[in-house]
Amino acid sequence: MTNSVQPHGRHRAPLPPVQETAATAPGRTAPHSPGHASPHALHSLRSSRPAAPAQRSGTGPAKQRDAFFDNAKYLAIVLVAMAHAWEPLTDHSRTAEALYMTVYTFHMPAFILISGYFSRSFDMRADRLTRLVTGVAVPYVVFEIAYTFFKRWADDDPTQPISLLDPWYLTWFLIALFVWRLTVPLWKVVRWPVPLALCVALLAVISPDIGDDLDLQRVLQFMPFFVLGLFLKPEHFQLVRRREVRILSVPVFACAVLLAYWAAPRMTSVWFYRRESAQELGVPWWVGVVMTLALFGCSVVLTACFFAWVPRRKMWFTVLGAGTLYGYLLHGFLAKGSRFWGWFEDYPWLHRPVGEVFVSVVAAAVVTALCTPVVRRVFRFAMEPRMEWAFRRDATEVARERAGSSAR
Repeated sequence: MTNSVQPHGRHRAPLPPVQETAATAPGRTAPHSPGHASPHALHSLRSSRPAAPAQRSGTGPAKQRDAFFDNAKYLAIVLVAMAHAWEPLTDHSRTAEALYMTVYTFHMPAFILISGYFSRSFDMRADRLTRLVTGVAVPYVVFEIAYTFFKRWADDDPTQPISLLDPWYLTWFLIALFVWRLTVPLWKVVRWPVPLALCVALLAVISPDIGDDLDLQRVLQFMPFFVLGLFLKPEHFQLVRRREVRILSVPVFACAVLLAYWAAPRMTSVWFYRRESAQELGVPWWVGVVMTLALFGCSVVLTACFFAWVPRRKMWFTVLGAGTLYGYLLHGFLAKGSRFWGWFEDYPWLHRPVGEVFVSVVAAAVVTALCTPVVRRVFRFAMEPRMEWAFRRDATEVARERAGSSAR
């Protein structure tokens, strides 16, 4: 995306080459490889330094981060935190439920779509597999264990088991991103990737026997957004930045909120989590098919409307887009702790309009603080561990270094 935005969006500067990330989750960027076409991968939700250094293998100078995507990831993670804060309010407030359902329609699809977009040049090359392990698999293990011990303490549940096959709370996104990344070569060779991914999601929603291992229901039901992101091009993001699209997005969002307000007492928001089959929700299988297709369409439309209003230029919060994985995983302790410790029951005023506004502001402020460079430096050992000791060095890189030493 461009780094500046013109008034009313009439003058659209060309997008810069897209940068590849090896493990992008709510905000992480890996070293870029200019030998591939433009790609990107919601960190699902991965963090990275503002200017990633060139790879040791000599891939050339690093490219600057795209402010548009950092802005999009930051704004999306703020919506994630606010929605988690609204969840305890939905039982007593129809307005909170409507806003909750509206945001849940597009915030994770937006992250996942960005994750797919930045995965377009992912392959099984050794350095990319290494980044996938250190940037996704290792944080998954660390936070799955950390969340388990936190639940044992905060919820007074000493029997809570540690299970790497059963993601708890927010860690599902990491295991999903790991699986999606490994399937990228497959999606590149099939003829109709997005329809095929939708078929996979439909089969998942009518298959109650899939079980909870690795949260496969979510992995499969959210997969179409990742695959869609794989095949987006820069011009698609430029298309939604047109002035008419931005204007149209306002009534679209208004209609979405009104529809959610109508639907709030008539349907369960569990559909938006995509973690259960239709049969497990107590409805016929065909309802699951209809709901999956309808939610996919609504999510794509609202995600496009969201992107239409994301600034292209560098903002005060742009730098925070590199740390959205930190905000995503760390705010989960506070979000869950507020339930375990009964904050919403102990303070009834939080369920009134002023309380709902207060909760929203606090959630936005907390997740913003957790995305800052200071927090990233403190927790980098868990999110972006340096694990050269665990991997063999690439033979080509070693040979190149030897050749350079001989030349001297």
